[in-house]
Parts: sequence; structure tokens; C-alpha cells
Amino acid sequence: MANRLKMAMVEAILALVARGWPQRRIARELGINRETVGRYAALAPRQAGLAAVAAQPGVSARLSADGCAALPPADGAPPKPATQAPIGSGEAPSGSGGPKPATPAPIGSADPKPATEAPCGSGASAAPESADLGGIANLSNDGFSALRPPADDGTLPDAVAEDRATLLSDPSAAAAPNGTGGILVEGAACFTWLPPAGRSQCEPFRPVIVAKLEQGLSAQRIYQDLVSEHGYDGSYWSVRRFVARLGAATPLPMRRMECAPGDEAQVDFGRGAPVVEADHRRRTKVLRVVLSHSRKAYSEATFREGTDTFLQCLENAFWHFGGVPRTVVIDNLKAAVTHADWYDPELNPKVQSFCRHYGTVILPTKPYTPRHKGKVERGVGYVQDNALKGRGFSSLADQNRHLLHWETTVADTRLHGTTRRQVGKVFAEVERPALLPLPAGRFPCFQEAQRRVHRDGHVEVAKAYYSVPPEYLGRQVWVRWDGHLVRIFNHRMTQIAVHAQREAGRFATRSEHLDPRKIAPVERGTTWLLRQVAHIGPQTERWAQAMLQERGIEGVRVLQGLLSLAGRSPYDRLEQACAVALTHGAFRLRTLRALVDRGGGNKQQEMAFIEEHPIIRDLADYGQFVRAALQREPAHGPQPLKKGMP
Repeated sequence: MANRLKMAMVEAILALVARGWPQRRIARELGINRETVGRYAALAPRQAGLAAVAAQPGVSARLSADGCAALPPADGAPPKPATQAPIGSGEAPSGSGGPKPATPAPIGSADPKPATEAPCGSGASAAPESADLGGIANLSNDGFSALRPPADDGTLPDAVAEDRATLLSDPSAAAAPNGTGGILVEGAACFTWLPPAGRSQCEPFRPVIVAKLEQGLSAQRIYQDLVSEHGYDGSYWSVRRFVARLGAATPLPMRRMECAPGDEAQVDFGRGAPVVEADHRRRTKVLRVVLSHSRKAYSEATFREGTDTFLQCLENAFWHFGGVPRTVVIDNLKAAVTHADWYDPELNPKVQSFCRHYGTVILPTKPYTPRHKGKVERGVGYVQDNALKGRGFSSLADQNRHLLHWETTVADTRLHGTTRRQVGKVFAEVERPALLPLPAGRFPCFQEAQRRVHRDGHVEVAKAYYSVPPEYLGRQVWVRWDGHLVRIFNHRMTQIAVHAQREAGRFATRSEHLDPRKIAPVERGTTWLLRQVAHIGPQTERWAQAMLQERGIEGVRVLQGLLSLAGRSPYDRLEQACAVALTHGAFRLRTLRALVDRGGGNKQQEMAFIEEHPIIRDLADYGQFVRAALQREPAHGPQPLKKGMP
């Protein structure tokens, strides 16, 4: 008896689950525990199988409380009908020994009590006591649910008899009553007519709710206005669910994107087969490149996912295809993308140079959106499952040889599941002629790294040092070297310097990279110093040239001192001092400093010779005096000098 009563409850649960009711609402409406609803909702596939058995001729399968099918007795006698409690009595039949039926919570109440379930086979009634509410029919039958509400009590047996056959042959019919908008659910000794699951109590107020949502009102405010202004008698939670359904966006269907031949290749990494060496086991990565039109692919296993490895594998794929696709779609792997951005991604500079070399464009997908390269996503899974799963290799070269053979003999000869055409044939006939031609040579191999310019204006590359222009002091630059040349670029990848690569510990400094203020005058040479001295004046220039002839190479530092003195003294005073020093043959710098301090030195005044003057005798007088003295000397002879006289 209890089994048949439980059968009706299970059918009710499954019917409401099929109609899309949430488990919380089913538990509230049927007055049972929500966990119980969840357990029986999980039996839906099993119930469908049992219903198929029951539909066979001569078989009437019944579902027990624990989900097992119970066959009728061998003699074909019908099961004993359940002893039912009077409608509305709320008591179980005397002597039944079962628990007292639980009182179901009213429909729409916020806190229903779980009904007490009778053990399987106990024969106790586990159905809730019926409540005589408006719009609800409480009627008894022999354990089956009517699919439509009867007009009166007299029509119930006919409805039950008709619906019994329908439920046994097609249990899913309970999910779609015959246009009545409701379903009669058996609750042990009563039937309860539940409202349709698809219609909300808020549906009559849809225009009002939509208008208030457009005003930006919350669900709580809408509920308050409906109660106070429109006579709404439902719950707040109904309003909240209705508002949520109105705001739910309908998902758009996915759009398939097919590409013209040669237009696109998609690239992705996946896990490869392990390489088992003598003493350890190494994991590998497999890179797969798939041409989007023909699905022709290239696979290569590597140990790393660095920039050099990525570009080398991509280049090998281009030469394997015999051409270059116009665009290459990748995800935002760090080896190629330095800054992920759907609208303006920033690629690694070496990757940009690779694209310029091959004339292609790399387009990263939107972050965390693998469907943007769905062809290669499935392609990676295909090579993992078909080519590498369950295999191990002794070396990376062995794995790559196996992948190349597999691509040629298996992947290229298959009929693709989407295009329904042979991959290798489509590639050879359609896509290979549409690829861009390969360049004359492969991408040049070089190393690349970022460096910060040191305070001496040099960057370190392979333990050697190379100069850059002075305006890049302390900034980050990109450096590329290949064993022959060292090329230095700014952040815009504009070349700012190029050097021949030097040995470790050596410096390569270009003269144009030195700031003029950091070049000593002595380094500029004697000629440059003399040109600077000539700007002071002609006397200073003559003194400088005479000083160099007199003192030689040590005079170069004297010239530097002369320029320093010119920066502290007036040019006219220095010119006068140099003229005085030059007349005296003084070629010491301290002599010039002393003359400048005394105002440039006092040159001896030259006076003109006067031939006639009143106090000066005529020369003829001096001549007569000399002649007279000479005439007297022979007559008397020279007089000897006396002792003590001058």
C-alpha cells in the first residue's frame, strides 16, 4: 500500500521537475523535504526506463519508495488498496502502525514543514493532510494522478481511469496537462490541484513592473508599490524572480567563422608525450599549427615555450606548408605577447620582426576566449589522443619524426568531420596555391634582451660594453646581438646605435655618443685649443704660439689654463698682459696672472727725440770742443794719473 502511495508522490515530483519547477518550490508545494525532492529528481532517467517496461502487454510495473520496480503477484491479483484516512481528518487509520500524517504547509507559505516519510513497505501513509483552500480540489482515488482538474467529484474516477493508462504508457505526459493549465497531484489520501509552473503571480502586473524597471526601481520598491497601489497579494520573492527573468539576457547562438584559402592559421600549445631518458623522464610541449580552410596541420614537440622556440616552430611550419598564411591567430602566450589587450595588444619586438620578415600578421585572441581559435583547440586534442596518447620516446627528435610521419599518413588522409573532405587533397588543390610565397632566406637568428643604460653611457652585452647616445642615460633599451653585430633600439624599436661585437671586458665607444661637456679640452687637441685662443685677440694668439714653440708639448696644458683665465678676466686686460709678456719673453702662466691683476702691466713710455731746445747746445759746439782738446794734447802730452785719483 505504501509503495503505491509513494508512486504517486514520485510521479508528481518527476512531473514538476520536467516542467522546470525548482526543487525548493516543489518541496514547498508538496510539503516534503527539499533533499527528498533532490533524490527523486535524480531518478528521472531510471523512471523513464521503468515506464517503458510497464507499457509492455500484461505488465504493470510499480515504483517503490526506494526507486525499485515491483511486479504484481503471480496470481495476477490486484494489490490491496490503501486504507485511506478521511478527507480532512488528519489522522491515519487505526491499527496501521504508521506515523501520523504530516500537516502540509499552505501553498505559498515561506516555511513549509517536511512531511514524515514512511519506510518502504510499512504500509503507512506518508501523504500530507489536505487543506481546503480556494482553487484547490481535495479528492480521493486509488493512487494515480489525474492530468486535468475534474469538473466535480463525480467525474474523478473516470479521469483517474483514463490518466492511469496514459501515465503507464507515457510518464512524460504528466509534464504537459491537456491544456488545463494545472495538474492533479496525489498526496496519499488527497489530490491537490497545483497552479501551472510557467505562470507567475506577477504576470498580470507585467506592464506595471516593466515600467517601474525602466524608472530604475529595485525589486523591493516594485513589490511595495504593487501591494499598496495595485492590490498584489503575492510574495516579495515572486516579484524578485519575475524581475530577474525580465532582466535575463537570452544567449546568442555561436556563429561559425570559415576562412578563405590561405587567409588564416591558428596556433596553440598542448602537452606532448614524455621523453624517457636513461635517468629521468622529461615532459614535452607540442605546438600545432592548423590552416583554417583545409585543416592541414603541422606538429612539433619542444621542451620549452620561449620566444625563440615559438618562432622556430612557426617558421618550420611555414616551410613545411611551402607558403605563409596572411594572418596567424594565437592566444596570449607570454612568449609572443608582452601585454594582452583585445583592442591593442603589444607583441614581443622579436615577434614583430619575424612578422615583417615573412609578411604576415599575428593576431592574439581575446583573453580567456579559446573559442576564437576553436579549430586548433580541437586539433591539439586530436594529436594528443590519436598520435601521442600512450606513447613514450627516447628523445625529442624521435617524437618529432613520429609526428611528421603521423601527419602525412594519418592526419592528411582522413575525412575531416566538419568539411567532409580529405585534408591533404584540399590543401594540395586549393590552399597551397593561395599561400603567400616564402622569403629568400630564413629569419636571422639572434639573441635579444632589454638592458638599462649605465651611468657611463654604456650597456652590457655578453660581458662587453657598448655606448649609446647620452640622452638615453638610465633608460631601458632593446639589444640584439648575433655574434657579429650589436644593435641597440629604443622603446619604439628605432635603431639608435650599432657596434661590432667585442670580446668580454672590452668597451666600444663612439665619439658621437659622448656629451660635449664631458670631453676634456686636452682630448680635443692643440689645434682646437689654438682656435679657441684666437677668439680672445691677436696678442693672446701670438703669445700662445710663441709659448708652444718655447715649451713644446707641456704647453698644451698652459693653453687650457689660458682659456680658463680668459673665462675669469676681461679680454682687453688679458690682451695687454700678453703683449707685455711677449716683449719680455715671459711664457709662464703665473706671469700673465700677475700682469692681469695689476691691470694688464705698465709698458715703458717711449718719448720722441728732440733735436733743438734752448738748454741743449748745438752739435757743432760739441765738435769744436772736441777738436780743441785734441790739439792741446800733443803739446803737453798725456798727464800721468796721480795715486788716489780716478
